[in-house]
Amino acid sequence: MPRQEYQNSLESLRDDVLYMSELVAERLRMGLDALEQKDEELAQQVIEGDSEINRMYLDLEQECINLIALQQPVASDLRFIAASFKITTDLERIGDLATNLAGYATEADRDVFPEVDIQQIGDETLDMLETAMEAYAEEDAELCRSVADRDDEVDAMCEAASEMVVRDLIEADPFGEADLDAEAYMTDISRLLLTIRDLERVGDHAVNIAARSLYMAEDDDELLY
Repeated sequence: MPRQEYQNSLESLRDDVLYMSELVAERLRMGLDALEQKDEELAQQVIEGDSEINRMYLDLEQECINLIALQQPVASDLRFIAASFKITTDLERIGDLATNLAGYATEADRDVFPEVDIQQIGDETLDMLETAMEAYAEEDAELCRSVADRDDEVDAMCEAASEMVVRDLIEADPFGEADLDAEAYMTDISRLLLTIRDLERVGDHAVNIAARSLYMAEDDDELLY
C-alpha cells in the first residue's frame, strides 16, 4: 500500500472511531431520556439499535487487524491503531450500558427515590465520554488527565446516591405501609441501584478511553494502571 494510501487509512480509522463514539453518546442520551420520561418507544429504539453498534465494533476490529497485518506499523502508528481498537471495545460496552438504561425504562412501574438525581450523574458521565473522545481526536494529553480527575467526582456521586437509598430504607421502614407491594418495591430499588452502578461504569469506560488516548499521544502509561 503506498504511503499516502496508508495515511488515508489511518485517518479513515480515526473518523470511523469518532463516528462510533457519536452514535454511542447519542444512544446514551436517549437511554437517559427514556429513563427520565418513561418513554417506552424511545427505549425500544435504543434496545433495537444495539445491534448496529455491535456490527460497527466488529467492522472496526477487522479494520485494525488488517492495518496491523498488512502494514506492520511501529511506534506512534502502532500505538494509534492499538488505542483505537481498545477504545472501540469501551464504546461497545457503553452501548450495552445505554441498552441497560433503556431496559430499566421499560420495566420500571413506579417512581422510587426521586431525590436521587440520575440525570445529573448521567450528564456527568456523558460529558466525560465526549471529553475523552475529544482528547482522542485532538491527541490532547491535558484533556485525558481531566477526564481521569473527574472520575472521583462521579464515583462520589454514585456512592452518595446508593447510600441515600440504603439509609432511607433502614430509617424510613417503608415496609410498614399497609398498601405497599413489598416485592415490586424491592424490584424497583434493585433497578435503581443497578442504574447507578451502570452510570458509574460509563465513567470508568470514559477513563479507559482517556488512558488509551494519553498512551497513544505521548507514549505515557500513567493512567493505564
